[in-house]
Amino acid sequence: MSVSGDYGIVNQIEFQGRSFAGASVSNYGVVQTGDVVYTKSPLKSNPYGIIKTNKEKPGIVSTLYAVYHPKENAFSDFIQVYFEQHARMNNYMHPLVNKGAKNDMKVSAENALKGPVCFPSRIEQESISAFFSVLDNLITLHQREF
Repeated sequence: MSVSGDYGIVNQIEFQGRSFAGASVSNYGVVQTGDVVYTKSPLKSNPYGIIKTNKEKPGIVSTLYAVYHPKENAFSDFIQVYFEQHARMNNYMHPLVNKGAKNDMKVSAENALKGPVCFPSRIEQESISAFFSVLDNLITLHQREF
């Protein structure tokens, strides 16, 4: 699996036509449905990486990704919605990340989620996530029309 800024967590073979896994995947992280994944890979709009939720089948990701199992009071789909706003993600990660000499990210899996967040109740998280899911589906339908 890999993490895409536009498409979330995707199956590499289905999405890119092949796997980029190394010779051994024994140290890869297992990603269950509903897990949250952080990738340090910088994108133009997210120089400190991105956080996405696995909404598909379980799979594995390389050691470049940190995998988290949300606590009971956090809804994983909401976590993705919360961090999809570029400014929020960048402001959250900026104090947690140190850039190395080769412009690589120096942040441990433990430290990547140590920043403060303000989440509503679990029920509200589920409602907000459902609203954004419907909105995303409507946008997709309208894009197909054009």
